[in-house]
Amino acid sequence: MTLRIKAILVHMLTATGAVFAMLAMLAAVDEQWGLMYLWLVVAFAVDGIDGPLARRYDVKKNAPIYDGVLMDLIIDYLTYVFIPAYALFKSHLLPGWTGWLAIILITFASVVYFADTRMKTKDNSFSGFPGCWNMVVVVLFGLHPSEWAILFIVVVLTIAMFLPLKFIHPVRTDRWRSVSLPMALAWTFFAGWAAWVNFDPQSWAHWGLIVTSLYLVFAGIVQQIVPARR
Repeated sequence: MTLRIKAILVHMLTATGAVFAMLAMLAAVDEQWGLMYLWLVVAFAVDGIDGPLARRYDVKKNAPIYDGVLMDLIIDYLTYVFIPAYALFKSHLLPGWTGWLAIILITFASVVYFADTRMKTKDNSFSGFPGCWNMVVVVLFGLHPSEWAILFIVVVLTIAMFLPLKFIHPVRTDRWRSVSLPMALAWTFFAGWAAWVNFDPQSWAHWGLIVTSLYLVFAGIVQQIVPARR
């Protein structure tokens, strides 16, 4: 198999994320939140795999007819932002005007952030909260905090998208990657398990989600505070 064919197959793998997004949306319309998140977890796993493969097979050189970055951004907006925002609204975790405010903040701020050419730092981390609302909403579904706590989290993270705070990329950020990558894999497992049991409040997966989410949110900020050893 030639490098060109391998590179094209990587693009096709990325494109499957759109299919998983549609399956997740169909489940969300039927308010099957566990099934919705199972599809989003599958899309999240694909998103974690296709990047390293794209770099390995140099898709920009070997299959330049397709823009993998653009394809990835379109799918990420659907699976990271649009569908989770819809789920947060339709689940009635935020009733009335709070739900409307949340979906307006999430969708508007995220599309602006995704188009920001300064979203990546020199160490391949993200500058500002990277709009991973799928990771936020799955925790909210599992824990069911009060509507004011949810609204506070949404507002704070929306503001954090435009602050000079670093958020790690578990695969591409070299520093602490030996910890960050297993944490991301663990988060994927816990999210899938929580969705599988339809967010049963007694599930131990919720504690795993809390621990791994806290690490993924604050690891980059800690790296900013604690300088790397030379």
